[in-house]
Amino acid sequence: MSEVVDSVSTGAAPVLVMRGIVKTFPGVKALSDVSLDVRPGEVLALMGENGAGKSTLMKIMAGAQPPDSGEILLDGKLVVLDSPLKAMNLGIGIIYQEFNLVPQMSVADNIFLGREMSAGGWSREAEMIAEAQRLMDSLGARVDVRTPVEKLTVANQQMVEIAKATSRKCRVIAMDEPSATLTDHELQNLWRLIRQLQSEGVGIVYISHRIEEVFAIADRVTILRDGRTIGTRPIGGVTQGELIQMMVGRPLEDTFPKVVAPKGEPVLEVRNLARAGVLHNISFTVHAGEIVALAGLVGAGRTEIARCIFGADPFDSGEILLNGQKLQLRSPQDAIRAGIGMVTEDRKGQGLVLELSVRENTSLAALPTLARAFGIIDRARERAVAQGYVESLGTRTPSIEQRVKNLSGGNQQKVVLSKWLLTDSKLLIVDEPTRGIDVGAKAEIYQLMNALTERGIAILMISSELPEVLGMADRVLVVREGRIVGQMDRAEATQEKIGELVLGAGPARDESGRK
Repeated sequence: MSEVVDSVSTGAAPVLVMRGIVKTFPGVKALSDVSLDVRPGEVLALMGENGAGKSTLMKIMAGAQPPDSGEILLDGKLVVLDSPLKAMNLGIGIIYQEFNLVPQMSVADNIFLGREMSAGGWSREAEMIAEAQRLMDSLGARVDVRTPVEKLTVANQQMVEIAKATSRKCRVIAMDEPSATLTDHELQNLWRLIRQLQSEGVGIVYISHRIEEVFAIADRVTILRDGRTIGTRPIGGVTQGELIQMMVGRPLEDTFPKVVAPKGEPVLEVRNLARAGVLHNISFTVHAGEIVALAGLVGAGRTEIARCIFGADPFDSGEILLNGQKLQLRSPQDAIRAGIGMVTEDRKGQGLVLELSVRENTSLAALPTLARAFGIIDRARERAVAQGYVESLGTRTPSIEQRVKNLSGGNQQKVVLSKWLLTDSKLLIVDEPTRGIDVGAKAEIYQLMNALTERGIAILMISSELPEVLGMADRVLVVREGRIVGQMDRAEATQEKIGELVLGAGPARDESGRK
């Protein structure tokens, strides 16, 4: 497929060129002859599976790591990016997926950290606050910039990172998964800002696993696979299927490989669950072998329902039954003992202990079952079960002693699933199970979910991605403002029907389907 120059970049010489980049770490060749170019006023999407080399390439662009070989040109001139400060001074800004903020400092101080406004040795604090507030307001973030960053939501912390980069008047800005924590409204504000930056001639490198997002925002797309550049295409000259095949090296005929398992007896029954100001009369059932999805906007109450079921949050009234037995849930430990597991939305912050090994994370929730006399852990058995799950789930890791922080997002998610499988969970709650995971790893996670339902495990899934909901759920419950406003079976569910209920445009229905 020959590359066609798109209209946005016609006649424009690249502002940044990375050519023949090679980077090797002990035992691993992370990048091998990787090249890309960024043109003024365009959005270049950078895509590839986890481990393809995107993050390493960004660190080289940011001056955080030196390449072993290759060259970097800015405005056609060879440059050496030997420090982050050098890259920033040359007009290259990076917004990392992992935030680089000082939690105790205010929003304004974080935005201008290291380049505080001053005159005659005196701080121009009022000017900094005013400019920081203007930047945050332009992003649609309703935040007082005098607030410490640690008190902000994750989404607003992301906005602070974006404000930092845009305040530097960069010529090239790379954004690594900028939308992962944003609501639809916040995402639209981000895209509006990107269009504004484009109009000012700024080149944007946009890393995302969301293919629909790439088609909505990008002008061109560069694909990496196994540390190599597979190709660069104008977004109008490639299909979603072709992009996926370029990323994974094989066609994915079925993005959502759903297997409908036999529906068994009720495993989870939630009856009239209520929490003042948060949840109102929540009732539903999940059967053995069934995936029930909770759909809705961020803040609709989906995660709050899950946290009550898992014993993480109290509720004022109602009942939760597992296999017909009423539960008394005072803590997650009570839920785990009853047979409930929960794959949290934030796998790094809540699902894993990043400094611990694959083995230690796998056994973390089931240590009592691995203990011998006097509470001493049977290490041989612990190693055996951890190795067994690595093999059965296809977790790619050098060994079970590898720290999980060094694994890709998809393999980290498999370790989280291993942890709950070891507890012999009867109900598995999965909150945004594939967030931040590439398309190849997504398909593997979906296959694992199929395998679990075939074993009779009930799954309650929370997902903000409607294609995922439609592709994997047997039933969909729509949550709005702390209420279940409708349900539909797999056969009748459509994006339009769910969207109407999510936004309040359709008639509210209870779980039976009645208006």
